Amino acid sequence: MKKKLSVFLLAFALILSCLPEMSVFAASTTIAKNVGNSNPLIDHHLGADPFALTYNGRVYIYMSSDDYEYNSNGTIKDNSFANLNRVFVISSADMVNWTDHGAIPVAGANGANGGQGIAKWAGASWAPAAAMKKINGQDKFFLYFANSAGGIGVLTADSPIGPWSDPLGKALVTTNTPGMSGVVWLFDPAVFVDDDGTGYLYAGGGIPGGSNPTQEQRANPKTARVLKLGADMTSIVGSASMIDAPFMFEDSGMHKYNGVYYYSYCINFSGTHPADKPSGEIGYMTSTSPMGPFTYAGHFLKNPGSFFGAGGNNHHSVFNLNNQWYVVYHTQTVSHALYGAGRGYRSPHINRLVHNANGSIQEVAANFAGVSQLANLNPYNRVEAETIAWNGRILTEKTSATGGPVSNLHVTSINNGDWVAVGNAEFGSSGATTFKANVASTVGGKIEVRLDSVTGPLVGTLNVPSTGGAQNWSVIETAVSGATGTHNVFLVFTGAGTGNLFNFDYWQFTQNAMSTGTSYEAETGTILTNSLVEAIHTGYSGSGYVNFNATTDAAIEWNNINAAVAGTKNVKIRYALETGTRNLDVYVNGTKVISNAAFTATSGWGTWVEKTIQVPMNSGTNSLKVVTTGTEGPNIDSINVSAQ
Repeated sequence: MKKKLSVFLLAFALILSCLPEMSVFAASTTIAKNVGNSNPLIDHHLGADPFALTYNGRVYIYMSSDDYEYNSNGTIKDNSFANLNRVFVISSADMVNWTDHGAIPVAGANGANGGQGIAKWAGASWAPAAAMKKINGQDKFFLYFANSAGGIGVLTADSPIGPWSDPLGKALVTTNTPGMSGVVWLFDPAVFVDDDGTGYLYAGGGIPGGSNPTQEQRANPKTARVLKLGADMTSIVGSASMIDAPFMFEDSGMHKYNGVYYYSYCINFSGTHPADKPSGEIGYMTSTSPMGPFTYAGHFLKNPGSFFGAGGNNHHSVFNLNNQWYVVYHTQTVSHALYGAGRGYRSPHINRLVHNANGSIQEVAANFAGVSQLANLNPYNRVEAETIAWNGRILTEKTSATGGPVSNLHVTSINNGDWVAVGNAEFGSSGATTFKANVASTVGGKIEVRLDSVTGPLVGTLNVPSTGGAQNWSVIETAVSGATGTHNVFLVFTGAGTGNLFNFDYWQFTQNAMSTGTSYEAETGTILTNSLVEAIHTGYSGSGYVNFNATTDAAIEWNNINAAVAGTKNVKIRYALETGTRNLDVYVNGTKVISNAAFTATSGWGTWVEKTIQVPMNSGTNSLKVVTTGTEGPNIDSINVSAQ
């Protein structure tokens, strides 16, 4: 019997040794954004009154800074909006993985935001709106906000995430601005830049008549306005025009589709409503001019309480990304999940928006599923730790770590069993060999790299040592095995310490060298037009690159591209571009195979990135020509050709 038991135990041990390594921890649960869903966009903090700006293939969401308020005994208060003095910003290229860019400290009156507030005259920053306009050949960004309900201010920047400054030192729009008389609530701006570069600002809301308005005042409050902006986007031209929006309450919006201008807004809750203007829903009007007059056309987004159980106000923004229309809106899903009632604290969601053939808008089907991921994530690029699809109870905060975006953040409040995850990381057929992370700690712990779930296959474990301080940063690397194909990646944090185990700035995988392909330096190609070889810009350490200093077309051609077999190849172009976009055409063996692709800005001439395109090639030797159109740039360092 003892011999049989020994054999059984040995066999059991062998079976266990063949199973994926498992750690001993209880994984933290999600709050409201469950794995596989895209809504809410984030749940590690809140965000209200969302407004969308699309730029260089990303959507940036700007939000009022909803933040929990507490009683002296630690219980949660209803939202009084006392914390709305900052603007939260997140962005994504794929609508699932969102990068947290932190808070813009907008309001600066009376020492707000620790004395770091940008607009020293403003006591609040409600319901932001953002726009980009090219001025004197440079992309400029404008952030409009409401100083409570008493005026509209504007900040400016050279990038969508700042740094921001106050160009006026005062409000842009007040109740004394021509045409603004009669507006009850001067807030909730929306900004729109038309195809000719002219900017327009929409704002206003409320019902006249004080605490006892008439039915006529409820039905036709006449409190919405549109103002034409000056060429600088920080001045007003002429007088505001009234938009006679029926049952207007708040939340102006504007988008243009097929030459028609769509003004949208939140319908009020007061009085008796006809069926086509339901309380608390998003209604819309149309016009052939951005200044109106507008004609009521219908409604397209029910109050969030209809979908998620916690109602409240309804705030939205319509936007287009990659030729698809969406609406971003807020609802109380995160606070509802935490406290059983929303208590007035909002979080952002996105769903598809569809225009019918006749120009009307279909009712939006708001849900937790949200939008499917638009593109795979490249795990071989640096990925900010605060780029998150789903998470298990972490937080983010400002960091001292270098090399990241403006106002860089890191992940913190990391306890045993917490985790972050990204959706659809594309490792390729040969996969990754190493994983590295920038970390800082006085305690230490581990990062388990798992595929598809918090208990999925373990492909590597990074031991995080004490680095001597919570802001003493160190890049730690470990080998990984089995990371091939496309997977959700879960970074699971474990450790014996109590409290925050470590801070986490960014991560990156290294691709298996067997699949890295063949590189061809730009300066070894045939420089055809308007280009020259340089090696002088900061951030460049190679032997040379080609500066496409064209005013029309610039081109470079390689005549020695070898392909073992015919088929589509991955061609990675390493380039840098300070601002804007440049058209990209590709020719193989004299035939154009790619038209009207684009190089997008890399944040500076010293910032080098790789753009991957799929190019068909014949077996044997091929010629490959890259042609760009635009003024100055990009700089091209090399191309890399590999099997798809």
